[in-house]
Amino acid sequence: MSDKLSQLIKNRGPIKKAGVIGMGYVGIPAAMLMANVPSIKKVYGFQRASKSSGYKIDMLNSGECPLKGIEPGLDDLIRKVVTEGKFECTSDFAKIGELDAICLAIQTPFANPKDLIPDFGALIDGIRNVGTYLKPGMLVVLESTITPGTTAVMAREILEKESGLIAGEDFALAHAPERVMVGRLLQNIQEHDRCVGGIDDVSTARAVELYTPIMTKGRVIPMTATEAEVTKTTENTIRDLQIAAANQLALYCEAMGINFYNVRTGVDSLKGEGITRAMLWPGAGVGGHCLTKDTYHLERGMHMLGGDKLDYPKGEESLYVLARHINDFMPKHMVTLTKNALRTETLKGKKIALLGWAFLANTDDARNTPSESYYHLAKSEGAVTSIHDVWVKEFPEIPTLSFDKTIEETVKGADAVIILTGHNEYKSLDAAQLKLMTGKEKPVIIDGRNIIDPDTFLDAGWTYRGIGRGDKNNLS
Repeated sequence: MSDKLSQLIKNRGPIKKAGVIGMGYVGIPAAMLMANVPSIKKVYGFQRASKSSGYKIDMLNSGECPLKGIEPGLDDLIRKVVTEGKFECTSDFAKIGELDAICLAIQTPFANPKDLIPDFGALIDGIRNVGTYLKPGMLVVLESTITPGTTAVMAREILEKESGLIAGEDFALAHAPERVMVGRLLQNIQEHDRCVGGIDDVSTARAVELYTPIMTKGRVIPMTATEAEVTKTTENTIRDLQIAAANQLALYCEAMGINFYNVRTGVDSLKGEGITRAMLWPGAGVGGHCLTKDTYHLERGMHMLGGDKLDYPKGEESLYVLARHINDFMPKHMVTLTKNALRTETLKGKKIALLGWAFLANTDDARNTPSESYYHLAKSEGAVTSIHDVWVKEFPEIPTLSFDKTIEETVKGADAVIILTGHNEYKSLDAAQLKLMTGKEKPVIIDGRNIIDPDTFLDAGWTYRGIGRGDKNNLS
C-alpha cells in the first residue's frame, strides 16, 4: 500500500469530475449514470471526431441518444444530465487532465482468434491519451474486456511511459469490467454486482468509491485487477459454453426427430436444493462483441500467466474453445437446413430472404452477427440475397450491403425466408400473408430463433425447418 498515493487522493478529496473514453454501448450509459450521481459535478464523454463516429458528439450534446433499439430509460437520462449541464461529449482529450477519474470503454476484438492475439490498437491509443494528460492522484479504470494481466502489465507500462508517473504511487489503476446486455444497459449497470479490482489496495478503494453510488440493487465486489479480468472473461466463456451445450443438444434432437424445447422443459423441471439444471436456448449462431472473443482472452491470459504450470491432457482441445467452434458452426447448420428444405445440394440461383441482421433481438447491435456468416455462406454458393432488419439500416463492414425498407420487398420472389434475429416484429408474422408476399406456391421458412409456430406455417403451405425441431423438420 502506497502512503504517497493515499495522501495524493486525500488531498484531491471525493471524486467530483470524471470521464469516459468511448461513446458506445458501454461508455454512453456508464457516463450518464456517473453524471447522475449528486456528488459528481461534471462528466466528460470522450469521442474521436471521426467520419464513422464523430456524429455522436453533436447528438449527445443535444440530448439525443445515438444508440438505436429499445433501451429503457436511457433517452430520458441523457436529456436530464445534458440539460443539467452535468455531461458533455468532446473530442478534446486534453480535458482528461481536469478529472479525478477516467474510465476507458473501448472495444478489444481479435483480428484472428486462431493466433490468440487481440487487436488492442484502439485501447492502446486510448491509454496513451490518458497517459499524456494524467495528473498525480488521478484514478484510471479499464472497463474494456481484456486479456488477464493487461491492467497490471501493458496498461501500467503505457501509462507510466506517457506520463512519467508511477502506478500505485502517483496514480491509481484498476479494472472494473462491464456486465451489460444491449436492451437493458442502465438496468444491468445498476443492478448487476460490479467486480472492481485495483493493482493495489489504494487503487481498489478509489475505484470502489467511483462505482458504489451508481449501484442500486447491485453491490461492488473488491478484488485484484487480474481477478477482475479473469472473472469477466470467465463469465462470458461459461455463457458461451452453456449456449454451445444447448446448440449441441438441439442438433442431437433434430437428428433423432424430437423436439428440443420439450426436452429443455423436462430438464429444467428438475429442481430442489443443490440442483441446477437450467439450460439456455439454441439458435442460428452467437454474435456480439463479448461472447465471440472472451474465450480467447481467457485462453491467452492462461497461456501468458500460467501456461507452463497447466495440468491438462496433452493434445486435448480446450473445452471452452470447442464450445466456441460449436457456436460458430450454427450459421452453417442454418444453410444446411435451407438446402434440405429446398431439396437441393446448392443454393445457386435461389432467392434467399434474410430477416434480421442484428445479433440480438430488438437492437441495432450487429457486431459479429451470425447473419453475416450465413450471408457469406449463401452468397458463396451463388444465392441471390435480400435483407430486412427492423433496426439495422447499414453495415459499414460490407459497404455494398443494402437493407430493404419493408418485409414485403425482402421476401418478394423468395424461395426461402430465413429468420436470423428474434425481433418482436418477426414473432407476429402472418403465415398466409407472408406466403402471398413471396409469390411462391411452396416457399421455405427456416426459423433460427424458435419464434414462429411450426404448425401455423405448415398448415399455410410452407416448408418448415427450425433449430431443434426434429419433430417438425421432416413433415414437409
